[in-house]
Amino acid sequence: MLEIKQMTSGYGPMQVLWDLDLKVNPNEVQVVLGANGAGKSTLLKVIIGLLPLWSGMLKMEGDDIAHMSVTARVKRGVGYMSEKGIFPELTVEENLRLGGLSKKRGETQEQIDSVYQRFPELKERRGYVAGGLSGGQRKLVGVGRSLISQPKILLMDEPSSGLSPRYVSEVIERLAELRGQMTLVIAEQNISFLKIADTVSVIEGGRTRFEGSVADFTNDDNLKTAFFGIE
Repeated sequence: MLEIKQMTSGYGPMQVLWDLDLKVNPNEVQVVLGANGAGKSTLLKVIIGLLPLWSGMLKMEGDDIAHMSVTARVKRGVGYMSEKGIFPELTVEENLRLGGLSKKRGETQEQIDSVYQRFPELKERRGYVAGGLSGGQRKLVGVGRSLISQPKILLMDEPSSGLSPRYVSEVIERLAELRGQMTLVIAEQNISFLKIADTVSVIEGGRTRFEGSVADFTNDDNLKTAFFGIE
C-alpha cells in the first residue's frame, strides 16, 4: 500500500527526516512510535503532501505520489487526521462536511450518513460545537471527518494527544472497528495503540530504528528500554 525509501525532508533549512524507510501493507494497522521531536508528524505531512519530499521514494500502490498535490493525494485515497483533529469553533456536521470538499454534495451526504451510522453518538450531537464535546468525542469527529473522503490509507497524528487514559481506551476501541477495512498508519508515543497494531516502526532522530511485527518489538527488551524506558 505504501512504500518509502531513504526519505529526507524538513522545514526550511532544518532537516528532520534522514534516509527514513517505511513499508505498510494493505489493510494493516501500523503504529509509528517515537518521542516528541522524533519526526513522526513530519513523516505524515510529507506523505499527505503538506511538506515536500526532498529526496528518496514515496509510492502508494506502486505509483509515485511524491509530486502530487494534496488534493490529488486525497482523491488517490490518502486520508489525514492532524493532532488537533477538528475545527473546534464549527459544529460536528460542519466538521464532517469539510471532509467532503473533494466530493460532490450528494456523495458527501452519503458519507456523512455512513459516519453517523458508524458513530451514532455523533449524530446525536450533529449540531453541537465540536470544541464543547468530550475529548473522546472530539477525536471521533476527527476520525469521522477523515473517513468522508473514503481513504484507502488513513494517517493519524497522535490520536491520544490531550486525552485521559479513559478516552484513549475509547479511541483505541473505536479504531479497532476499522481494522481490515482500510490501512491505518498511527503516529504515537502511547504504546497502548499496539493493542490494535499489526506492525510497528520506531523512529528516533528522523531515522527508522526498528520495523517489524508487534511480537518482535514486545520481545525486544533492549529496544523497549532504550527508547521508552520500559523494563
